[in-house]
Amino acid sequence: MSTATLEAIKYVRGDLKILDQLLIPVLTSEDAFKAIAEMKVRGAPAIAIVAALCLAVEANEMLKKGENASAEEIAKLFSEKLDYLSLSRPTAVNLFIMVDDFKKKIKAALENTNCNGSFILQLIIDEAENLMNEDIEENHKISHFGADHILDLYSGDKELRVLTHCNTGALATMKYGTALGVIRALHGHNVLTHAYCTETRPYNQGARLTAFELVYEKIPATLIVDSAVSYLMSTKKIHCVVVGADRVCNNGDTANKVGTYQIAIAAKFHNIPFFVAAPSKSIDLNTSDGSKIKIEQRHENEITMNSHSNKRIVVDGVGVWNPGFDVTPATLITGIITELGVISTKNENNEFDVQHFLTSNKN
Repeated sequence: MSTATLEAIKYVRGDLKILDQLLIPVLTSEDAFKAIAEMKVRGAPAIAIVAALCLAVEANEMLKKGENASAEEIAKLFSEKLDYLSLSRPTAVNLFIMVDDFKKKIKAALENTNCNGSFILQLIIDEAENLMNEDIEENHKISHFGADHILDLYSGDKELRVLTHCNTGALATMKYGTALGVIRALHGHNVLTHAYCTETRPYNQGARLTAFELVYEKIPATLIVDSAVSYLMSTKKIHCVVVGADRVCNNGDTANKVGTYQIAIAAKFHNIPFFVAAPSKSIDLNTSDGSKIKIEQRHENEITMNSHSNKRIVVDGVGVWNPGFDVTPATLITGIITELGVISTKNENNEFDVQHFLTSNKN
């Protein structure tokens, strides 16, 4: 697999910069909230990592200043910051898992009679850095598991063509990416003839980011408009679709960038395997199915305003519905690629037993 050289997040202890996808130095939790909410950072893994690392930067600043507050005071302060950050985006489950995990570890640390404020601050720094390093390793494994699974599916076919939606590469994670990481790995195996990416309206993550990553990595690629997907499938030999996920439910229903659902429908009609690539941190076992997922509603300006001229291009008075995500039913998904392997076995309802897979494959 080729080495990922693009980075959306740059962190050394005490300093965090994110790519405005604006380089923003030394984020506070307020800066991070704004960056996440305004999609200056996006991608479920990157959202959680930026939220955690901004707290690490703040904790490091407090340590350098010799903060002498009690453990209880520091714990309360950062628990409040975690609650605040959790409000920045409602759909990506990685953020909520990170918040819950950090709060549990802070609470556990308070039970240690030798715990002081500095201990809590160091805990936050260490946990954030661990999360960052875990993401790199997880995405590396996802890339290889996905590529190997697709290679097995096509018995060594040397001319694979793959379609992806939105951006799921190095600019949405720490490195490699999820779905785009799989595509990168296939290219590394010299079996990928072509990658197609959608422009991904209305925010154009595919046109702005995915196309850039593919060209940067010298992967043969073509950009298409979202509405050309079905015609592409009927006129070009597409071997599979690989997309990312912001949340995977217990039954395998998946929330991803709006437009994913209709691509899955088109893939089903054309008998094209449809894969979701996501770390296990994107799996929400507490949500039984996709109908329970809260879908973020984005501002109407993303549709009604020209982003370059900042002029309105839509007639006044028309209503706007702008969901940021949609839900693809498990029945349309061929497999879910994780860092633990590929979930591909379905039950009698044509859904996945995600919990059983996780229980069987986690150490």
